[in-house]
Amino acid sequence: MSETSPAIDWPGDGFSRVPYSVFQRQDVLEAEQGRIFEGPVWNYLGLEAEVPQAGDFKTTFVGRMPVVMSRDADGEVYAFENRCAHRGALICLEDFGNATEHTCVYHAWRYDLQGNLRGVAFDKGVNGKGGMPACFRLEDHGPRKLRTTTFCGLVFASLHDDVPPIDEYLGEEVSARLERVLHKPVEVIGRFTQGLPNNWKLYTENVRDTYHASLLHTFFTTFGITRLTQEGGVFISEGGGHHASASYSRVIDGAEGQYRQQALRTDNQALQIGDLSMLESVDEIGDGIVLQMLSVFPGFVLQQIHNCIAIRQVLPTGTRSTDLNWTYLGYADDTEAMRRLRLKQANLVGPAGFVSMEDGAVGGFVQRGIQAAGDQDAVIEMGGDGTESADYRVTEAAIRGFWRTYRSHMGV
Repeated sequence: MSETSPAIDWPGDGFSRVPYSVFQRQDVLEAEQGRIFEGPVWNYLGLEAEVPQAGDFKTTFVGRMPVVMSRDADGEVYAFENRCAHRGALICLEDFGNATEHTCVYHAWRYDLQGNLRGVAFDKGVNGKGGMPACFRLEDHGPRKLRTTTFCGLVFASLHDDVPPIDEYLGEEVSARLERVLHKPVEVIGRFTQGLPNNWKLYTENVRDTYHASLLHTFFTTFGITRLTQEGGVFISEGGGHHASASYSRVIDGAEGQYRQQALRTDNQALQIGDLSMLESVDEIGDGIVLQMLSVFPGFVLQQIHNCIAIRQVLPTGTRSTDLNWTYLGYADDTEAMRRLRLKQANLVGPAGFVSMEDGAVGGFVQRGIQAAGDQDAVIEMGGDGTESADYRVTEAAIRGFWRTYRSHMGV
């Protein structure tokens, strides 16, 4: 994959203007694969809990590169490109499974759990005829291997030699906010993939957009899950790429009634819900935070909305398409009542969620709206033009932080 910087006419040196062309161009998408996903970053692959036993594997992606994540008999988690070294077919076809080795279905080339080529069918030919040349050596062939690391049960991988250790990559503040949620063993309680009709970067903007949540999402505001008038703030990492926003149930002094004063669509007093038990929550972490959104560059998201915990993996599939992999989590020591509550609150998010249904549509609205505006720019100035943390959420600083890191990696 070429690592050449694409020619992008970026307005100025700042991060408050973004050319719409970066959401449209195929050459930009190709460059992102090489300079970002295969560059000096840690890409989220999955959970250690998804491959608990020797031989367990999961297929996933790094950007658009298919990847196998597996646990070997030594207890370590490995990752390698899901591409046979022979003719390029997928090695693993299943999403999850357990195997002692992997065999390509096309020509039966065999690989161990670390991605090493271990056998070629009929390599000696038949009755001394055909087969591979005498100079062919198994160890000279194989898919690309990725470096792996773990943090709080999360598995990250990189194809680059010059990426810092994961705790340094995350930084102290983001690490602490990950540990806040993932402080004990988890179990997967649900998963699905959501196709989005927009460029992957539009969704990464959306996740970091602390300003839109209670304007776009009627359910959030109407039922008081989160409003901009509640206490909260946003942390942005030093380089800008990672963020964590949080809101508390407490309302800012003097801020009550401001949504109604502005006659916003989201203050919908007529909206009702038949089963109010979905709005019940337990402050199980004990810090009063009712909502935390956290992102790690380039495509990892951890959410905590009341007691609904989920990981979102953002994967580009085209210039105008994205796969969003959702993994719902519970703690391994959940009571039956808590597990039921988490599953009920899972209805808040996802493609048909009471809250995030709109997120699955609004990126497509943008993609459609800009299709004839490739020479125009987005305006990202709420809260100024910086990328600093703040003790409020009426800001687009975390979006600007993403573009700060993006421009650094892309060399534009």
